[in-house]
Parts: sequence; structure tokens; C-alpha cells
Amino acid sequence: MVGEKDMPTYKTTTVWKGGHLGAIACSNGARMDFSAPVELYGKPDVLTPEDAFVGALNMCFQLMFIWSIEKLKIDLISYECEAEGFVEELLDRTSIFKKVVLKPKIEVRNCREAKVRRALQLAEKYSLVVQSIKGEVLIEPEIRYQRNIDEDGEK
Repeated sequence: MVGEKDMPTYKTTTVWKGGHLGAIACSNGARMDFSAPVELYGKPDVLTPEDAFVGALNMCFQLMFIWSIEKLKIDLISYECEAEGFVEELLDRTSIFKKVVLKPKIEVRNCREAKVRRALQLAEKYSLVVQSIKGEVLIEPEIRYQRNIDEDGEK
């Protein structure tokens, strides 16, 4: 097992810019403004923590899916994924993400469905963000195939 000191860390710094607006700087150099959601007195057209949470899960899953299709030698034609986070208000008026649904639209060539589903399983298993949240994550793929498989099976 890898020791804690060998594991990567990720740092961000936030700065208040007045009202319900802030800026975030990431250790990789990315910088952007963020705000509360509009319905909570935030600014429109700015990243919100809630969108960042759902987006982090979606981005991490996509990167792990790309990694898994490379390992399984799947000919990927296209990938697009919509993620939707469902919030639940608790008795004490706090809120949590109860579940996040990922809906990847995948198009592959010369590949059997079982192999694509294996890639999806690997992506979920190895996604740091998916594995780090306590809410339920559902994956509801739409898979399209372009078949050009020879008589002996897949390429």
C-alpha cells in the first residue's frame, strides 16, 4: 500500500470579492470567479460550489473512462456526459447531495457491449471523486455501436 506521504495533494485558495462573489485559484494554475447560486443571492453566469461539485464528479468519471477505454483498447468515437445532482433538505434545514446521476452518451466502433460496460465499471471504481462522496452515484449510459466486427469476434 502506498504511504500517505506518497499520495498527491490538491490545494485551492479562495478570496472574497464582496457580496456573494469570490475567486478561486487552483494549484494547477486555473483561476475563476465563483458565487452562490442565483436563488441564494449569487451572481448569474458564474461557477457555483454546487455546480463545481457535480462537475468534479463528471470530469473525474470522464477521465477515468478515457483511461479505461485506452487500457481495454476500445475504439471510442465520441463521449458526452450530462450529470445531475439531486439535493435533499434534512430535518435541521441543512442540505446534502442525495444522489448524482451520470448519463454518458458513448459511441464506439468494433466493440462488444460487455467491454464498454467493463470500461464504465473501471471508471467508477477508479474515480477518486466518485469514491469520495457519500451520496449515491448512478450511471445510466446510452451506448451506440458502429459494428465492423469480423467473423471471429472483436478486433
